[in-house]
Amino acid sequence: MTNEKIGYRVSVTTIVWNIILSIIKFIAGVFGRSQAMISDSIHSLSDVLSTFVVIIGIKISNKADDKNHPYGHERFECVASIVLASMLVMTGVLIGYKGIESLIHSSGIATPTLFALIIAIISIIVKECMYWYTRKYAKITNSNALMADAWHHRSDALSSIGSLIGIAGSMMGITILDALASVIICLFILKVAVDIFRDSINKMVDVACSDELINNYKEIINNVDGVKRIDLIKSRLFGAKIYLDIEISVDGNLILRDAHKIAEVVHDELENSDKNIKHCMIHVNPYEKQE
Repeated sequence: MTNEKIGYRVSVTTIVWNIILSIIKFIAGVFGRSQAMISDSIHSLSDVLSTFVVIIGIKISNKADDKNHPYGHERFECVASIVLASMLVMTGVLIGYKGIESLIHSSGIATPTLFALIIAIISIIVKECMYWYTRKYAKITNSNALMADAWHHRSDALSSIGSLIGIAGSMMGITILDALASVIICLFILKVAVDIFRDSINKMVDVACSDELINNYKEIINNVDGVKRIDLIKSRLFGAKIYLDIEISVDGNLILRDAHKIAEVVHDELENSDKNIKHCMIHVNPYEKQE
């Protein structure tokens, strides 16, 4: 199964569950008299919209190279993640605003019922399962957008925990705790949004691979017979893919065919070692001892 099909299947599954959860939580918020649960239902509904963004991002990013995009479309997945982060910010601000508004008018806050409490517990379990489910396939496909959507589910689980605390507190007589939970939920969501946004921007501005990954590449290159020295190794993340520019030194007396063969082995060894390497450019220099 291709990465695109896996992403589509995961997205459709989460859309169905989010719609069900959003409806249940809204009903529980209204009839259970919980402001936090209503805020939580809005967050779940935003997950539905965000997953549609993921589907579009994955579909475009998996398009083949063309004349206008010779390096591929992988960065469209980063664009999708940035859109997701923006949606999270808007959701968080809306929930926070409603919570602050309820705190200001705290005298009119109703005490939530047991029904709202039970739904909050169910929501936490379901959303945490959705987080691990989406995260698993995000790692398999190395999808930035799917991983962002996984964290969207985790933020919803956190918001449900906030709802649970707020509802339980209100039922024990601390009525403002339900509204206060909405404000705390807002902060959790904004934190996740900032993390997703920062990661996506890094992948759009050609940030280098981690030192650990570069050291692994160096070890592979040095183990190729004929390589005298690594003169240069540059890396950049292009969406979820990796581009490498490498200079190696070989015996300067080798004929061109043999020198090219060494470079070819280095190229193949690197690309076979990491499926995320999309392009690897090897430049060969004549070996000279450094003083």
